[in-house]
Amino acid sequence: MINKFINDPNNLTAELLEGYTMAYSDKVAIGGENIIVRAHAKSDDKVAVITLGGSGHEPALSGFVGEGMLDCSVVGDIFAAPGAQRVFQALQMFKRDAGILLIVLNHSGDVMSANMACQLAGRVGVKVKTILTHDDISAGLDAPDDDRRGLAGCVPLIKIVGAAAEEGKSLDEIIEIGERFNQRLATLAVAMKSCVHPQNGMTISELPDGEIEIGMGQHGEGGGGRKKLVSADETASEMIGLLMKKLQPKAGDKALLIINGVGATTHMEMNIVYRKAHQVLENAGIEVASSRIGELLTVQEQAGFQMILALLDEDHVDYLNNKMSNAPYWTTIGR
Repeated sequence: MINKFINDPNNLTAELLEGYTMAYSDKVAIGGENIIVRAHAKSDDKVAVITLGGSGHEPALSGFVGEGMLDCSVVGDIFAAPGAQRVFQALQMFKRDAGILLIVLNHSGDVMSANMACQLAGRVGVKVKTILTHDDISAGLDAPDDDRRGLAGCVPLIKIVGAAAEEGKSLDEIIEIGERFNQRLATLAVAMKSCVHPQNGMTISELPDGEIEIGMGQHGEGGGGRKKLVSADETASEMIGLLMKKLQPKAGDKALLIINGVGATTHMEMNIVYRKAHQVLENAGIEVASSRIGELLTVQEQAGFQMILALLDEDHVDYLNNKMSNAPYWTTIGR
């Protein structure tokens, strides 16, 4: 018996998407099997922004379908990439002269599905280009991008490129804006308890009581190093220090700071962690120009959080803070 409020484990993805679109029917709809689209599509003369990924990480990624963000999310089964044919189906749905931007998180299944779907799309005249996110720094500060996993840093990237697409930027212009952000984006995760797979009840990894792992991956995979649980301030200081070492900010820079809860960490804890990370940046003369605390991309009931740091150009600040978005899990009124 799995201790979750579910029905048939084989129907989890379909049922969660059905409930989600019922609750937010003014913003999102089911556009095909495990394909979520905007309830009110933007005009075909603007670039479509699409992403893909497994379910079980709610609200990501379908929670960010909406005006000013994603046009479509292609959903896989729990912790699994959708197949190439489903991604290809979505690309065909959004075929347009303006083109499609496909955002892909650097996980082998997602990359394989995206590459195959793009090849199929090219054969039928669908114009599509990709941005691959690789914000996880746990593989090492000098690790090549291909060895770095995509984590929750994809969400502010979606906000930025979605806003640029909404205002009518070309596909190449949007890619330049997005890649400039992507190359100065870093994320580090910490966990003190792994998650349970909701279809089979299996725990992906075990962490003894009183220990944490800095660098744990999106599905509970190891990747960093285990150590004894220490205070929020000590944990936050170590993590923000590593992120700063990776990005090399200097006094006067503007930054984005996000604490992303991964399922079982309270907002109380996330606020305390954010406080320390913000103080460290402020003491270094770095302006936190955009920030967020909440659950963007979760891992079921895993206990821990992801700390996201990005250095921002002025247009990134504008797209994050001043451009309206209206997705169920990221709404910005705009200025």
